[in-house]
Amino acid sequence: MARKRKSGEGTVRLRKDGRWEGRVVVGYDDHGYPKTKNVLAKAKNECLEKLQALKESCGGLKSEKLRPEMPFGDWLEYWYETHSKPKLRPTTQANYESRIHLHIVPEIGKIPLNKLTQNDLQQFYARLKKTGRLRFTDQYGEGLSDRMVRMCHAVCRTALEKAVQDGLIRTNPAIGCKLPPKKAREMQVLDREELQRFLIQAKAEGYYELFLLDLATGLRRGELMALQWDDLDFKTGVLNVNKQIYDVKGELQLSTPKTKTSIRKLTLPPAVVAVLKEYRETVDSRWMFPSPVKEDCPMTPCAVRRRLQLILEHAGCKHVRFHDLRHTFATLSLQNGMDVKTLSAMLGHVSAATTLDIYTHITDDMRHTAAVNIDRGIGKAEAPEEKSSLVQTQLPRMTDFKPYIGKKRKSGTGCVSEINDHLFEGRYSPMWPDGKKHARNVYAKTREECEEKLKVLIVEMKAELAELKRQKTEEALSPQVLEGKKTEKTK
Repeated sequence: MARKRKSGEGTVRLRKDGRWEGRVVVGYDDHGYPKTKNVLAKAKNECLEKLQALKESCGGLKSEKLRPEMPFGDWLEYWYETHSKPKLRPTTQANYESRIHLHIVPEIGKIPLNKLTQNDLQQFYARLKKTGRLRFTDQYGEGLSDRMVRMCHAVCRTALEKAVQDGLIRTNPAIGCKLPPKKAREMQVLDREELQRFLIQAKAEGYYELFLLDLATGLRRGELMALQWDDLDFKTGVLNVNKQIYDVKGELQLSTPKTKTSIRKLTLPPAVVAVLKEYRETVDSRWMFPSPVKEDCPMTPCAVRRRLQLILEHAGCKHVRFHDLRHTFATLSLQNGMDVKTLSAMLGHVSAATTLDIYTHITDDMRHTAAVNIDRGIGKAEAPEEKSSLVQTQLPRMTDFKPYIGKKRKSGTGCVSEINDHLFEGRYSPMWPDGKKHARNVYAKTREECEEKLKVLIVEMKAELAELKRQKTEEALSPQVLEGKKTEKTK
């Protein structure tokens, strides 16, 4: 049995034409696929020499710099830049870099790679859980979430596994570490009554078309924001989903969807097409949902998220994430008889198994209902009258709901919004002497407390702003004063 070559050494094979070919991975393209280079030679030894020269010419961190006693932080940087980063999307790259540079390297980066123990990692995770948060401690406490601790562990484990493969360490110390329990995010869906209230309120606030389209298709937030009018054929009602918008360090980027199955065509209901056709007459932009500030730019994902929370609050609905609107669409589709395979294609899932895994509770209810229906058909069983009458009494009466028309806040009083069930945010964004708006925030558990904190913040910022304006005025007048003094002296 031939000896297996180590990772990074490249491959050598004998071609059918009698020549030897050496091939090595020199990098990765934008999609994460490896880019290779090859050499040819008449003899195997000659091929190995050429392959070694090729590897050295490609640059990168040379093998002699990779030592078992090197600092773990140096190995982590090498692993990320060489083996991980080329395969990641920009948003994922930003997340990885945040974990590496903010948490892992400062804490355990100086420990030699071959001296790093499971106990070191275990203590590191405990510190993250207790005092690991560096920002927004007034909002969320001093410790990092269980999810963030697990993600830091995943980075360490993967990097150390590569070190084992390269023969730098014998075993992976990250294997066997005790971690915080994995908690699945509870799926929230809007019921029919909440849906109608939500859409009525969205219409009153000017975002009806945006949320109607999302609830009719289950699009991801980035996919929805990336839609352009050219993507919709009004004659056939076919909507092409072939790109997405995401935010990387405050800058919007446009890219292809995450997977091939996410590139799909959806047929919209005629009623939705009619709404969008009427809405099209009011939009002077190539984007379907342009930014209210810049018409040639789409709305940002953060702006849509904040708007969603305001509409939910005004409509008296429970707090849900934007992704929960996708869950709402899927749940209603299944309950109304759509088969799992069709729903999976509409959602852009890799397979129907993914859809089944996410919506198991819904499909279980469907199977129960089917069993009851079969029993009624075969056993001649009748549905209880009490249940049907109960259902009828619970049908929502939407004519009773009136949309909330909020009072416009006076200029200079800032704004208050509900972030989640237990947190309110107050924001004040005055114009600074440099001509730009500078926003500052306060947070509180109740709206009343947030309003009081905001008043204090506004007073402080107005005082600071007045002082800056005074200083700027003095600086502008200084040359004139000096010139006046010179004139008096000459007289």
